[in-house]
Amino acid sequence: MDLRDLRFELDDGVATLTLDRPESSNAFSGAMGESLGRAFARCDADDAVRAVVLTGAGDRAFCAGADLAAGADAFAAPGDGFGATPFHPTAFEIRKPVIAAMNGHAIGIGLTLALHCDVRIAAREAKYGVLQVRRGVMPDACSHWTLPRIVGLEKAAYLMLTGRKVSGEEAVALGLALRAVPAAQVVAEAHAIARDIANHAAPLSVALTKRLLWQSPGLDVAEIERAETELHHLLMGGADAAEGGLAWIERRPPRFTACVGRDWPAAWPVTPRRDAKEES
Repeated sequence: MDLRDLRFELDDGVATLTLDRPESSNAFSGAMGESLGRAFARCDADDAVRAVVLTGAGDRAFCAGADLAAGADAFAAPGDGFGATPFHPTAFEIRKPVIAAMNGHAIGIGLTLALHCDVRIAAREAKYGVLQVRRGVMPDACSHWTLPRIVGLEKAAYLMLTGRKVSGEEAVALGLALRAVPAAQVVAEAHAIARDIANHAAPLSVALTKRLLWQSPGLDVAEIERAETELHHLLMGGADAAEGGLAWIERRPPRFTACVGRDWPAAWPVTPRRDAKEES
């Protein structure tokens, strides 16, 4: 892949994507967005990738937000190709679980892109904030959809309308992150979760569960039950269902063989539609 401002590494089923502008606290750039889209697409398509960790280079920031070096022109009027989410697919659109290792400050789009991830680990010493209203713009990257479903409407309103920053511990208390640990331990903590998934969970089961989880806000309980029933018909009686039970009885790690790329059900589009109810 041709990547700029981003590093990609794959080791034993876990892909690590590192936002790589440490000299500017990993401030978001157009090149970074293009690279993120390419890297997420690779992770979705490559069956060697079982889980993904997204983190930032250096020991100061996960992502300090938009690059404000241009001053008054940093938020100049956009052209016709502008989109509030500057890369696709996003972490929530791909079928592999993505853990955000927020090893430092995550500000503005630095936090809103982390909200795309399935799990977030925060650094106790860092600050986190959706502070775009303090810069004369507004929250981006689908955060009006992701943040309320993660923390609830009132807490989302508090964070988005004040634009204030919170500590790692406050982020956990608000539901923004799963847990907060010392900054030096964040990446290892995220990798431990990713490796647990890669080593013990069936890839197709994980991918289908993730897709249905992210679709769930647009579905009612009857639609969820129909989708679960349809997917159980796909999985039950298969080789992985047999292997999961056998591995447990034999007290050994499972050897799952179903592949996301090869065995994904045709009735479920690879790229989810924006209208989840239409898709299902």
